[in-house]
Amino acid sequence: MKSDIHPEYSKANITCACGNVIETFSARGSYSVDVCSNCHPYFTGKQKLMDTAGRVDRFRKKYAAKA
Repeated sequence: MKSDIHPEYSKANITCACGNVIETFSARGSYSVDVCSNCHPYFTGKQKLMDTAGRVDRFRKKYAAKA
């Protein structure tokens, strides 16, 4: 194998929006994510609406029940 072509593989922290911190190794370094296994609806069994740029509000306004 060629030497000095691989990136440095060091400790990294992945920080979730819920506050969970996962320690791992990465060539990318530390970064943050929106959801993790502690807060993802599939793993928790709870529904969580993620409003991305007001899309949920626009959907509710568009399809609101008209009396």
